[in-house]
Amino acid sequence: MSTERVQAFLDEHLPGVRVVEPDVDTPTVQAAADALGVEPGQIAKTLALRAGERVVLVVARGDARLDNAKFKARFGAKPRMLPGEEAHAVTSQPVGGVSPFGHPEPLEVHCDESLRAFDVVYPAGGSRRSAVPLTPAQLAGLTGDRWVDVTRPPEG
Repeated sequence: MSTERVQAFLDEHLPGVRVVEPDVDTPTVQAAADALGVEPGQIAKTLALRAGERVVLVVARGDARLDNAKFKARFGAKPRMLPGEEAHAVTSQPVGGVSPFGHPEPLEVHCDESLRAFDVVYPAGGSRRSAVPLTPAQLAGLTGDRWVDVTRPPEG
């Protein structure tokens, strides 16, 4: 049902863009990159976080790490990952398949600057076996055009 909700959102806001569903589960960045034949950084992971009393989703390149100091400076509170059950309750999507859109209620979504390194990124499509190919600009447009810098680049 969550994948259908994501596709309905895309049909309304960006007609022609389709959720793709590889033949294997893609609950991790590496699994998704392997299934889609792309670099791990192109997987746009959606982090469900609490900043004080606020719930925010941050979409970042798959191989980046959240920088707690940058997050606190931007959102005014230390980040806390939502437990799986709470993330599912808020998004109606499973951990490992949380999409930045298609939720039952509007959520505050921010795109991390790290996504701009790629022409195409792949956020999850609402399940552990789905993704949506988008440009970073399309992704930002679908989520409210809120850009932040709250990650560290991959090591190495």
